[in-house]
Amino acid sequence: MTDEDAFDFAIVVYREDECWDAEMLPVALTSDLQGLIKALRQQPSESGTIGLVAVGDEFFVALRVLGERVDVFLSDIAASWDFPLAQQVLEYLDVPIPDEDEMEEILQDEDVALPAGDLSIFADLGLDEMELGILSGDMDLLPEDVLSSIAARLGFSEPFERAIESVFG
Repeated sequence: MTDEDAFDFAIVVYREDECWDAEMLPVALTSDLQGLIKALRQQPSESGTIGLVAVGDEFFVALRVLGERVDVFLSDIAASWDFPLAQQVLEYLDVPIPDEDEMEEILQDEDVALPAGDLSIFADLGLDEMELGILSGDMDLLPEDVLSSIAARLGFSEPFERAIESVFG
């Protein structure tokens, strides 16, 4: 897939009767963190509801809602300057949005992504902090490819791909 083919999407992933399932969420939620959390809370699940959001070829957000607890992971804080969802995630995490000097320092090395949030978000499901950090820091992968890898690693690749194909073919 080329950069021009990158797209925005939000997917909810959940377990029912010990089987994973996934559904697309409205694309408007790719810029609304509170809306995403609300949508995830509406889907009951045995091990918490997972939200995966890709914004073009720029960044991704992973969320996990379990009861009142909400864990959030942002793949690259530099996106907070240009994208409302990334900015909302940093505010939710109480991480300051980088100022101009900090952003210049971050952007000096275009081959580095600086994540924020809970790197252990999926540790209990088999994806540890180190692996998530490596995946999110691979600048050669589009966000949708990283999310596809996460889905495969966590065991819900088929429902994830089926949800993507239902909308994008």
